[in-house]
Amino acid sequence: MWRDADFRRLWVGQTASQLGEHACLVILPLFAVMTLNADAGQLGILRAVGQAPVLLLSLFAGAWVDRWRTRTVMVLTDAGRALALGAVAVVGLLGWLGLHVLFVVAFAVGVLSVFFDVAYQASLVRLVERDQLVRGNSALEGSRSAAQIGGPALGGALVSLLSAPIAASWSVLFFVLSFLSIRRIRRIESIPQRSERPPRVWQRIGEGLCFVVGDTLLRSVCLASAAFQFCFAATMTVYLLFLPRELHLSGATVGLALAATGPGALLGSVLASRLPGRFGYGAVLVSAAALGDGVFMCVAALHGFSAGTVSALLAVSFVFGISSQLVSVTVMAVRQAVTPDGMQGRAAATISFVGMGLAPLGSLFGGFLSEEWGLRTSLLVTAASMMLSPVVLALSPLARLGRALPAFPGRAADPPYP
Repeated sequence: MWRDADFRRLWVGQTASQLGEHACLVILPLFAVMTLNADAGQLGILRAVGQAPVLLLSLFAGAWVDRWRTRTVMVLTDAGRALALGAVAVVGLLGWLGLHVLFVVAFAVGVLSVFFDVAYQASLVRLVERDQLVRGNSALEGSRSAAQIGGPALGGALVSLLSAPIAASWSVLFFVLSFLSIRRIRRIESIPQRSERPPRVWQRIGEGLCFVVGDTLLRSVCLASAAFQFCFAATMTVYLLFLPRELHLSGATVGLALAATGPGALLGSVLASRLPGRFGYGAVLVSAAALGDGVFMCVAALHGFSAGTVSALLAVSFVFGISSQLVSVTVMAVRQAVTPDGMQGRAAATISFVGMGLAPLGSLFGGFLSEEWGLRTSLLVTAASMMLSPVVLALSPLARLGRALPAFPGRAADPPYP
């Protein structure tokens, strides 16, 4: 698979795009907190604005992506995000950067990211052979998870070491790299044939919803994802306030604490290709989710800046990186295995809509709790609530999956790992 130049171009572009996206998601909030002195409510609103497009547009994105070439969608969204963040850099250098500008840019980047994320998930099925899906998915989801956790670490370090406008320009470079790499993909995609009177977008959205709701495994993924994303968004809103204000960490130290998830994600990527074949997909999902979500409760017990505090934060991030990577890759493999090719975009978008769609509400909830209950109590409550997701997984059919991937009717099940 790695000998395929087009797959390498997709992987490089997707990795660069995810790094730029997730670095931006921390650059904007940290700039608001540390430079513009945003309070908890304003930070919650900023994060919610950036996450709102998932709730508003995911279903439409899935319906559209299933009818268009994913290469075109990814190239256009990369260009749009580069322009949006380039505008932030220019406005910031001119001294006009304020919260209202951050709100607009966060929303624009969020809109374009929704389309990119749905497109790259659907692109793999059109680009590689069926027997390469698990390996290809592991590579793409490995880089996504690493960027999702390592990107914020990079963003925190850039805000601390450089000015916010220059930090934003680094995200621009990542999106430009993604644009150039994906644009070089040469393979003609195999997309579903369009009828003379194609179904309306609402009909296609309904088909995607019915498919996900009708499949017990995908329905369980939706419920677990919704529980996790709501609680994780609330936790991270409190967390980004707790580290600098309660533990008195600098932006660089915050970035360092988050950076430990990068090596953890790399290790998780290696384990994700081996553990399901040895212990079963269900056992890996439940145990990894419980370990990764539960470890955040340790943070509320930390006090003040010290070597011990930083070491504990590094350990928490490392464990979370391993666990989140295991869950992400395993869930993605299950979803792709039970979903027919013509439904990949809509299935991915529906799960994102149900799961990530609750993230804006979680961010607002985290900001509200911080103002009402204080940072330490709020962090303990939100971190404890993250255990709801592994409970949902443990009670669902996902927990009973064995060493072989399931399959949708008409597709032979994949053999267990050797």
